[in-house]
Amino acid sequence: MTWMEWYNGLWKPSWTPTPTTIGLIWQILYPIIILTFGFVFVQAFRKKLPWTVAIPFAINLVANLIFTPIQFGMRNLPLAAVDILIVWGTIIWMMVVIWKHHKWVALAQVPYFVWVSIATVLQLSIIWMNR
Repeated sequence: MTWMEWYNGLWKPSWTPTPTTIGLIWQILYPIIILTFGFVFVQAFRKKLPWTVAIPFAINLVANLIFTPIQFGMRNLPLAAVDILIVWGTIIWMMVVIWKHHKWVALAQVPYFVWVSIATVLQLSIIWMNR
């Protein structure tokens, strides 16, 4: 069974976005992520930001990148939920630690935070509905 057949076979809330909508949202978010994360990492490499500021960005990036293999490769809904909670929590952490240095970077995370909040509720709902 393909990952799409597996995912389509899961019980999901009626408000679940279509795969096309999810793809469009990420097409909007990824440039924001690339720009802001890249800025933070470059500033940390140049020693214009402490590395402690870059840590939540690095954790978030890794957690974001491994979500799809966990969810659709391993098909492990509970582990994917843990992962998305890490993504969600690190966005808050990122916004807090970067605020005093570069407020624009923190504010640029708002759409990412809103989407991941919705996706987290969706993930937890899917787990609940398929228990």
